[in-house]
Amino acid sequence: MRQIADFCDRVNALIGAATQWLSLLMVLVQFLVVILRYVFGIGSIQLQESVIYMHALLFLCSAASSWQQDAHVRVDIFYARMTESRKSLINMAGAVLFVLPLCALILYVSFDYVAMSWAVREGSRETSGIQAIFLLKTLILVFAVQLAVQAIALILRRGSMEVDHGTS
Repeated sequence: MRQIADFCDRVNALIGAATQWLSLLMVLVQFLVVILRYVFGIGSIQLQESVIYMHALLFLCSAASSWQQDAHVRVDIFYARMTESRKSLINMAGAVLFVLPLCALILYVSFDYVAMSWAVREGSRETSGIQAIFLLKTLILVFAVQLAVQAIALILRRGSMEVDHGTS
């Protein structure tokens, strides 16, 4: 079980490491958009839309990695003072009771939405925009799958800890 959890962690960490560079690229592209527009009077819808695509990719594909590294935002008034075993139990309960059902709901609700977008190869409303909105919408499904995989890794890790320690 631990090997499966470690594999899931590695995959999500790799995706997170790859997408973190998008934050720098987003800033550079947005800077370029501003310079082109206000200094040279040149507008580029594709560059402007690329910032939106990068933003979506950054946040949707980095969420599982952030959770895996415990780098997400948490209101931890009580959590900070708990023992590691209690924190682990709470994290597992949260994964089972909240994260997995949320991922299932996201997949259920968005599957047809994404499928319809793929069916018509939905593109930008702007003629010179990026004609790949169907790919952008696919990130919703990727997000849900990645987060579910990370939740499963957390549950498997907790389960293997209990087996190793002989506790329940």
